[in-house]
Amino acid sequence: MAQRYARALYDLASEQGNLSDVLGEVKALRAAITESDDLRKFLADARMDIRQGRTVSNVLMSKLGFGDVLRRFVGVIADNRRLPDLASILDGVLALDSALRGEVVAEVRSAQPLTDTQRSQLQARLAEAGYSRVSMTERTDAALLGGMTVRIGSTLFDTSIAGRLTRLQNAMKGAA
Repeated sequence: MAQRYARALYDLASEQGNLSDVLGEVKALRAAITESDDLRKFLADARMDIRQGRTVSNVLMSKLGFGDVLRRFVGVIADNRRLPDLASILDGVLALDSALRGEVVAEVRSAQPLTDTQRSQLQARLAEAGYSRVSMTERTDAALLGGMTVRIGSTLFDTSIAGRLTRLQNAMKGAA
């Protein structure tokens, strides 16, 4: 379902000729959701009624300075009680844009936020592996204990400590 909403926003922005502006706003809103615990809790609150969700989302969109297209779109999402899916919808818009430009999306989960050096080294390694046009989405996950996982499509590269411990545990079970 998130893909349908993502496609609708992408097509609407494209038809109106302001796709690059809307994509910039989508990235900014996605970053705001990632960075704000309060915003994530607000979006995930299933007890919120439609009117309340619409009002708060309108205030939020205006306060963050987003344009009319994204503001109305988030209003429709609120009206349809899909605010808990907003982050997935925004990810879908960005993934759709990347796919149409011939890029692959790498979902990077790391125990600590990546430094600029680590980010550029990862880009270089992915280019060596044949992924020359890569767009990365980054998330921090303390459960990895250290290292990172990189998912490109259905391929998972796991260099995390948690992954290594799991593989070691499975190997020990097989040897017993």
